[in-house]
Amino acid sequence: MAKKTYHGVTNDKERSKQKLVDAVGVIIRTQGYTGLNASNVAKNAGVNRRLINLYFGNLDALVETYVRGKDYWVAASGNAGELMEENKGNDTRQILETLLVNQLDYFFKEEEMQKIVLWQISQRSQIMFEVAEEREKLGAAYFELTDPFFKKTDVDLRAVAGLLVGGIYYMVLHAKSNDSLFCQIDVNSPEGLDRIKNAIGAILKDTFRRAEIANNKN
Repeated sequence: MAKKTYHGVTNDKERSKQKLVDAVGVIIRTQGYTGLNASNVAKNAGVNRRLINLYFGNLDALVETYVRGKDYWVAASGNAGELMEENKGNDTRQILETLLVNQLDYFFKEEEMQKIVLWQISQRSQIMFEVAEEREKLGAAYFELTDPFFKKTDVDLRAVAGLLVGGIYYMVLHAKSNDSLFCQIDVNSPEGLDRIKNAIGAILKDTFRRAEIANNKN
């Protein structure tokens, strides 16, 4: 009978590494990026802070390990990616509306993503730059589908989408931080969220209609 190999030390190392990675997520959700220091991470993980340097090299590398393991934008897009595959360029307005509404719902519920966006706009870092690049890749795949429809018009769908995404982020962050109205809308209420979703649909409907009119004139 073959002798079993002892994996105790290896398992302990992997458990400690995972505890440290998990601790980064907890701190981001509860304290934001300003709480990410070696002492906080180690205390939350319940391990010696020296293990951060031993296993990851430094704190930045540990944080990068955590962030790279998360796919915020794909998760926020919900089923929009499936719609893009299924439609292959058909009904791109509905795809974008679905994408934006899914982002609104996800961003409203996910405190961690709220903290990540705050981090992006508060501090320049390589990690956050790369997270933003992942978001842009998802957007680029969608705009490739819409470009033929808007190519011969003066309608700037990218600018419209940018304003809508920026509005979603700011209104949600404002509501979560201050619990106050925004343009007399209670974003923290189901009725307020529905008003924003309806406005997204109306803006996109108007945007695509203007492009359709321009295309008919050409």
